[in-house]
Amino acid sequence: MSFTAPSKAMVFAAGLGTRMRPLTATVPKPMIKVAGKPMIDHMLDRFARAGTRTAIVNVHHLADQIEAHLSTRTDPEVIISDERDELLDQGGGIAKALPLLGSEPFFLANTDALWLEGPRQNLRRMAEAWDPVRMDILLLVAATTASVGVDWPGDFLMAADGRLTRRAEFQVAPFVYAGVGIVKPELFAAQARRVFPLAPFFFEAAQKGRLYGQRLDGLWLHVGVPEMIAEAEWIISRSVL
Repeated sequence: MSFTAPSKAMVFAAGLGTRMRPLTATVPKPMIKVAGKPMIDHMLDRFARAGTRTAIVNVHHLADQIEAHLSTRTDPEVIISDERDELLDQGGGIAKALPLLGSEPFFLANTDALWLEGPRQNLRRMAEAWDPVRMDILLLVAATTASVGVDWPGDFLMAADGRLTRRAEFQVAPFVYAGVGIVKPELFAAQARRVFPLAPFFFEAAQKGRLYGQRLDGLWLHVGVPEMIAEAEWIISRSVL
């Protein structure tokens, strides 16, 4: 399949960052530096390298800091989706931003997920694997036991063809969601709610057999708590991000 990266990405930067307290009392989580660079810049730099031209970034907690930091960024171009008045959760954030995201499939990304690349760019590999005929959602997934900072029993099982199924209660799953995906905007177009989560859309797609995974090539670093920053920086210092 030919490579065409989604031209737009939805980057989630509106969360309260409660697990990163006390750091997030004064600095929004996406602005916390890892290896000398804010986490949001690690993600936006990856999108720039993949050829994604526009990133819609939602903001709420300490929004002014994020907006000021991104105001001069041109690659990718950043458009702010303002949630200062009401935090909409990830699903609601996508629904609010749909007029900006357009009608084509787009990337979505958390800002607390970093990784060391393997031989090929993972975003490029995702774009090459994307098949809208079979898929409604494609997620980047990483091996649960081989990732750094994973403190839960995994998220998904993956079939030989890449199809994902949800981990059952009390089950340990071999793969975790690595914080990046490609989704179809029409999944959110009919939503009447303002505030709603994203994860149920993953699970519904899985039930329909239309949720697929692209296994991460490299090492996933989940920087979700303050203690993980030093560990991630130690690993990064011995490799190339």
